[in-house]
Amino acid sequence: MPTLDRSPALVATGFLAIPVAQALVALPSDLLSTIQAAPIDPALADTAAFSEAYGYPLEGGANCIVVVGKRGDEVRYAACVVLASTKLDVNRVVKKLLDVRKASFAPMDQAVELTGMEYGGITPIGLPADWPVYVDARVLEAPEVVVGAGLRGAKVFLPGRTLAALPNVTVVEGLAVEGPSVEEDPATGATGAADLG
Repeated sequence: MPTLDRSPALVATGFLAIPVAQALVALPSDLLSTIQAAPIDPALADTAAFSEAYGYPLEGGANCIVVVGKRGDEVRYAACVVLASTKLDVNRVVKKLLDVRKASFAPMDQAVELTGMEYGGITPIGLPADWPVYVDARVLEAPEVVVGAGLRGAKVFLPGRTLAALPNVTVVEGLAVEGPSVEEDPATGATGAADLG
């Protein structure tokens, strides 16, 4: 079984996507001190594959999913973070949060272009400054979660509660429903732009 060589996030910026490294540097030191990163095999970036290969508990996986909706001519993007053991409620909760008639997973190429991150590695850290980030309340209860690093070749580890203190984050009760998020839309990570990062 491969091992995870973790480092404090600031030490690890060399193997993080540029927007992620820039966002980490801007965080207050008390938050930054709770975040670690580690290089991984890019072929194992998707949540289930990563958990199995590295012996990391699947319930500690958090998926960052890029969603899109339209209101008139305005296109609205957001990122949603849910535990890997749950499924994002796009049709009811996300639609209401974005105040749009219809919400869906953003197409993979669009999510990659807008975030500056790799498919399968999109993370709530370093997203476009005008995007809201919705985090399911259950994520905060996890002592530690693993998220993408902007690149498929690394992961970021942090307490669930640290996510609530990141820029633009709103904690949402019921953002996800029971059921694995790996039934995702073909727009993301192991499945499609619901990114399994």
